[in-house]
Amino acid sequence: MAKQPHPTPMLDELEKGPWPSFITGLKRLAKEKDYVVDLLGHLEHSYETRKGYWKGGTVGVFGYGGGVIPRFTEIKDEKGEPRFKDAAEFHTLRVMPPPGMHYDTATLRKFCDIWEKYGSGLIALHGQSGDIMFQGCTTENVQKAFDEINEMGFDLGGAGPAVRTAMSCVGAARCEQSCYDEAKAHHKIINNFLDDIHRPALPYKFKFKFSGCPNDCMNSIQRADMAVIGTWRDNIQTDDELGKKWFAKHGMNELVNDVVAMCPTRALQIKDAKDVRRDNPYISAVALNDTQCLEIDNKDCVRCMHCINVMTGALAPGKDKGATILVGGKSHLKIGALMGTVIVPFMKLETEEDFDKLVELAQNIVDFFAENALEHERAGEMIERIGLANFLEGIGLDVDPNMVNNPRMNPYVRTDGWDEEVAKINAKKQAAAA
Repeated sequence: MAKQPHPTPMLDELEKGPWPSFITGLKRLAKEKDYVVDLLGHLEHSYETRKGYWKGGTVGVFGYGGGVIPRFTEIKDEKGEPRFKDAAEFHTLRVMPPPGMHYDTATLRKFCDIWEKYGSGLIALHGQSGDIMFQGCTTENVQKAFDEINEMGFDLGGAGPAVRTAMSCVGAARCEQSCYDEAKAHHKIINNFLDDIHRPALPYKFKFKFSGCPNDCMNSIQRADMAVIGTWRDNIQTDDELGKKWFAKHGMNELVNDVVAMCPTRALQIKDAKDVRRDNPYISAVALNDTQCLEIDNKDCVRCMHCINVMTGALAPGKDKGATILVGGKSHLKIGALMGTVIVPFMKLETEEDFDKLVELAQNIVDFFAENALEHERAGEMIERIGLANFLEGIGLDVDPNMVNNPRMNPYVRTDGWDEEVAKINAKKQAAAA
């Protein structure tokens, strides 16, 4: 029989209205767990005082330097003892999910059984970090819970100044837009950095995220220190039969307003079939009916995916698929939000050698970050501070026009000193030839 519940008038308000409430779930758990009874009392007190009362500390498991988020209560009675004794500790285990977040029901049931036995019963699939969040556990039970989770084949995720848990979309397993094997890339990267995940030794956190196409379902361009986003470098594929079916169902108004007008670079045009520029290698077209086509000028396409998303099947990513690599993304930095910067415009990811090159690039980036970033400085902040050119030189990449963040605003260019620089270059070439 669980202990008597605490009065929770403010939390009760959250159960009113048409939407489900997490309070209802906590009350259900509280019927069998004194731990959750005191957790509700603790939360009610926070709502009353408008203040949080969890402080950090040190809790861990054998062999790991991170992965456990310790939380101890600061709410004490007049004797200095925890006021909500059964919920005085509320630690969280961060567990790395499988690539693509694939589970079978047996695995999920086993997770629930373990956390019912050792924790509060609260599990978040998944936290913002990408981890499976086993929320609410005492210090005594942290090691016991992890041992059973580890026996299932799961490992602790990132915490502290380390390589953090990576995330990848469901990708090729279920999505027809996938441009590379996301799960394989994710698996190889993470296996290479296990020590850097478990032994926090970096200036600050470093995150990898893998999206199979430019839709970027992992939001990697905003959130990842290194983002791997699927793309293609040939023409968009077309299917005339599916194009005609789509047009017959949706009509000209939807085609014009929702597809052609939404193209950011005006790469789409509606043309008579006889006027399509068949001699241009960058042009592809999909039939709308027997006389009209949608023409795509692929040299102007920026891979935004909008037309493909709207006309899925009639349009599809090209055949020459791979990935674009970006670095330095993260919102809410000290210098403001940053989007990832392109450092590799296109990388093939098909053979083992291709994936080995991706892992090598990732290792070079993390090594450079470890040696050159300041404490509590993310990769994007480091690049802003030292300059992109210095970063590229440090990791051994050549500068490419696709890395330009935005065009020059000043049309004037100073040319003094150019002749002297050309003479120096020519002299070096002649010396090398001799």
